[in-house]
This record gives sequence, C-alpha cells and structure tokens, in this order.
Amino acid sequence: MQDFALFPLNTVLFPGGRLPLRIFEQRYMEMAKVCLRDDTPFGVCLIRDGAEVGAPATPVETGCLARIAAWDMPQLGMLHIIARGERRFRILGRRVEPNGLARASIEMLPDDIDAPVPEQCKSCVRLLERVIAQQGEGLFEAPHRLDSSAWVSARLAELLPLPLSAKQELFELTDARARLERLNNLLGR
Repeated sequence: MQDFALFPLNTVLFPGGRLPLRIFEQRYMEMAKVCLRDDTPFGVCLIRDGAEVGAPATPVETGCLARIAAWDMPQLGMLHIIARGERRFRILGRRVEPNGLARASIEMLPDDIDAPVPEQCKSCVRLLERVIAQQGEGLFEAPHRLDSSAWVSARLAELLPLPLSAKQELFELTDARARLERLNNLLGR
C-alpha cells in the first residue's frame, strides 16, 4: 500500500497518456512542488461528485499515477505542467488534508494484458495514423506503438469524444484487445 496526492479531474488519463494542466490553486501548487522536488507521481482520478475547483471533489475508485514531465511558470501563481500517465491504481482509503488536498492509500493494478492489434481492428490503427499525420508526431509520447492493442486502444480512448463514464469503463478494462475491440465496434456504428 502506498500513499499519493490525488488530483481529481474531469478527464480520464491512461498509462502512457499526456496530460497538460494549468495549476493555480495553492493546494495543487504545493503538490506539484513536492512532486518535482522528490520526483514522485500524483494520482489522477475522474471526478464522481463535485468540481475541479473549490471544495475537494469525490473521485472514482480507480485512477492513473502521473509524473510531471515538463513544467513552466509563465506568471506568478500559475504553473503549467505536462504530466505523463504511468500506472493504474485503486484507492483503498482517502483523506483530505487541512489545505484541501486529497491524499489516498492506493494499491497498484496490473498492467494491461497486451496483444498485437487484431486484423479486424486495423482500421483503428489507420485512424490513429491519420490523426498523427495531421496533428504531428508530438501529439503522443514516443514511441508510437501502432502494433500494440494497449497503446492503440489507450490513445483512441483519450482522443474520441466519448462520455467520461465510457472512457472510465474502457480505462478499467485490463484486457487491451477487448478494449480495442470495443472501440472498433463503437467506430463501426
């Protein structure tokens, strides 16, 4: 069991994903300072109840550890960071510190069961290739693993305009091929 700061958001971060954030609340400025100083990750969870700003939100039970990969402070009191998703976790217990920062005791969840992209899902790879060609190589962290069901399904789930509840459901699947097949079916509709 490990203890991490939580950053509840209206987004679902997948392992290997990239998350740009503008931080201005003091509790998250302090969190980022500690994460940068100690090279530790923080937990990103979808908000179940509440809002991103103000009173601490209630997160869903599973989330993704994120590590700050780059940062900039364009003005006093405003921190821009790029965080990279690392591993999925489950919250075992949660508490709120006096400054309003949520912390959680967590357990790590197994990595995706990966598999090559099945033939019937190659259209998903072609879609991602088109997006990368249009948006540029920097859209996703390298390497681009277009032969991996885990990588392709995670990047598609991040990109597609799906309801957050659907993205969370996809996030919680540990079988990457099943996730990719579900996305392929959604795209085929």
